[in-house]
Amino acid sequence: MKPTIRFYNEDIRFVLPQKANYRSWIAAVAHQFGKKVGELTFIFCSDEHLLSINKQFLAHDYFTDIITFDYSTEDTIAGDIYISIDRVQDNASKFLVDKNLELQRVVIHGVLHLCGLKDKSENDQKKMRTAEENALHFFK
Repeated sequence: MKPTIRFYNEDIRFVLPQKANYRSWIAAVAHQFGKKVGELTFIFCSDEHLLSINKQFLAHDYFTDIITFDYSTEDTIAGDIYISIDRVQDNASKFLVDKNLELQRVVIHGVLHLCGLKDKSENDQKKMRTAEENALHFFK
């Protein structure tokens, strides 16, 4: 099965730079976790759109930067990953980081969830942050 990684916009204008680099990077990170890439769809949207998804599917009434719907099988990651560009830009300003770096962090965060990493407990959050930092070093 050939990996399929697609990028869409929902209710905003946004152009993802370096799409080919993102695709190869995502596949390389998945491979590090013993996974192949199946069908992955990234949907870039506004805070309002992601909030409506958060309310509808997760019963959460707050803004978030990412929601990942996991359709993975044992050795193949697949899913729909919604990313709020509003949140990415706000977080980049808040944490004083480049907005492209923050976008990469959020993208790979979703991929890492599909690879099996969690972030609910403090210990899991530390593992997730470490995996994010390691993956960010591989983006070209």
